[in-house]
Amino acid sequence: MVKFAILAQVKAKAGKESAVEEFLKSALALANEEAGTTVWFAIKLSSSRFGIFDAFPDEARREAHLAGPIATALMANAAELLAEPPVIEKVDVLAAKLAR
Repeated sequence: MVKFAILAQVKAKAGKESAVEEFLKSALALANEEAGTTVWFAIKLSSSRFGIFDAFPDEARREAHLAGPIATALMANAAELLAEPPVIEKVDVLAAKLAR
């Protein structure tokens, strides 16, 4: 059961929207390697705003994800790609329907 999640939002710099979209798509491979990440979604909120929603069974796995390769790569590329610092929120999952 997933109870712990992260909702991250980023705003692309003008002209970097496609690069941010491709970065997020490429991060799926890294998410697939994380056994502790139950679900992971990269989403497009508008032409320049994007997000990631991911969920975990416990706090330890959420913290491991926050210290993992996706977050590291995002921060390493933030100055080039993002118009403002990412907004990363720890959120609680109240209810979920997951594929079995």
